[in-house]
Amino acid sequence: MRSPVIRVLIRLLPALAAIVLLVPVAVGVSRAQREGPALLPDLDQEPPTGLVITHAPASARATWRLGFRSAVSNVGDGPLILEGRRPSRVAPTMRADQVIVRDGAPLELNRHAGRLRYVRAPDHQHWHLLGFERYELRRPGGGRALVTDRKSGFCLGDRYSVTARDLPARPGAPIYTSRCGLEHPSLLGIREGISVGYGDDYKANLEGQWLALDGLAPGRYLLVHRVNLGRRLRERSYANNAASLRFRLRWRHGEPLIDRVETCPDSARCPEIAQPTRA
Repeated sequence: MRSPVIRVLIRLLPALAAIVLLVPVAVGVSRAQREGPALLPDLDQEPPTGLVITHAPASARATWRLGFRSAVSNVGDGPLILEGRRPSRVAPTMRADQVIVRDGAPLELNRHAGRLRYVRAPDHQHWHLLGFERYELRRPGGGRALVTDRKSGFCLGDRYSVTARDLPARPGAPIYTSRCGLEHPSLLGIREGISVGYGDDYKANLEGQWLALDGLAPGRYLLVHRVNLGRRLRERSYANNAASLRFRLRWRHGEPLIDRVETCPDSARCPEIAQPTRA
């Protein structure tokens, strides 16, 4: 005579068999979803523009400064989304993970894509993404940077619209318009990014938008801007992550002067065939 437990198991066998048969199907659906194509951003570094020479007080770390506008636009298939998190208010920085949109599939995380730090500047205080862009001065054909930036960081957002090309994934209106936790140093999390068809820019001399000219000899120089230098952010292409500007530096009565300006999109070397433009 069968025990009550055995009789219950016998009655459940058809249902258990059905569950076992369904498991491979469920796993297969999940795998197919994960394999949906990633809609990656494509960060296009624009050439430096808006050159400004300023004279700082003698007590500053640089007496003569070359200021410039920098700009990065997203011309990819999907948005650049960064989620910043920290475990407690004691931690000085947030870990930034890149959220990647997939076509017909769950979102994907590119972990440890960057760091965010709360920066207290004279004109504002908010959370900055560190190392998003880098700036340097070098000689044409030279392999070593003569001057590098000390930029505090970046508050990414949809600050301007890209109008020079048709981008099907462009949203109808800006999405990332926050001020990156302005005057909120106690935040445990924050989101920022750049939508397709929009860009983030900084004016000359704002938040370290300058390089020191002190001690540089007269001659030709390259001002090089690079985005995502370490490629920690996943992109559709890295071919347009650098742009440069060639200029000639002169000194007159101890004051620096700049002329013969030409810009070079998508190049850190600025070949001679580039067309001259005004900065």
